[in-house]
Amino acid sequence: MPSPPTSVTTATYTTIPIAGGDVINRSVQNIYTFLSRSRPWPEFIAGASAVDIPTSFSDAAIRVRRNFKYFSVNYAILISACAACSLIGTPILMIFFCLIFASWLIFLFFREDPMVVLGHQVSDLAVISGLATVSAIVVWYTGILNSLMIGIMMGVLLSVIHGSLRNPEGLFVDEDDAVSSGLISNAERGSLH
Repeated sequence: MPSPPTSVTTATYTTIPIAGGDVINRSVQNIYTFLSRSRPWPEFIAGASAVDIPTSFSDAAIRVRRNFKYFSVNYAILISACAACSLIGTPILMIFFCLIFASWLIFLFFREDPMVVLGHQVSDLAVISGLATVSAIVVWYTGILNSLMIGIMMGVLLSVIHGSLRNPEGLFVDEDDAVSSGLISNAERGSLH
């Protein structure tokens, strides 16, 4: 005898609109969380014991990749600080830079929830378009681009130099790196979980 048909209900999930002030507060909290993931600065600097000349270009490239993976937040802070320092001579440009930089972080990169303005949800494309337009207008009228590019390039150069000279031995980003380098075995890894 066939079984009687059963009714299947499906649930639909929608996002709950969140007020603009709450979006900004949560974005700022996410920025603090991101910054808290930076490695300790004494470990980043590490003194002369962790610095040596790479043996080849491929060794330098491996070091840069490993160090960028491990110290990614520190390098982001370093590049941002160099960009800001390039604008010290003109405080008005620094204020504009800080406002634009903060608006990109708050309204796009660290925002988790949809943005709602006057009861209507704003798409990510509209947010990006608005931020890009405001940024382009500020860059055009203030002439900030040359100074900013010099600062960013100095930060990237310092990061690459640090990444190639700092020996990444002993730095493990995750368990896979520790297993592949022999620090822990797969059996130990399984017992950790």
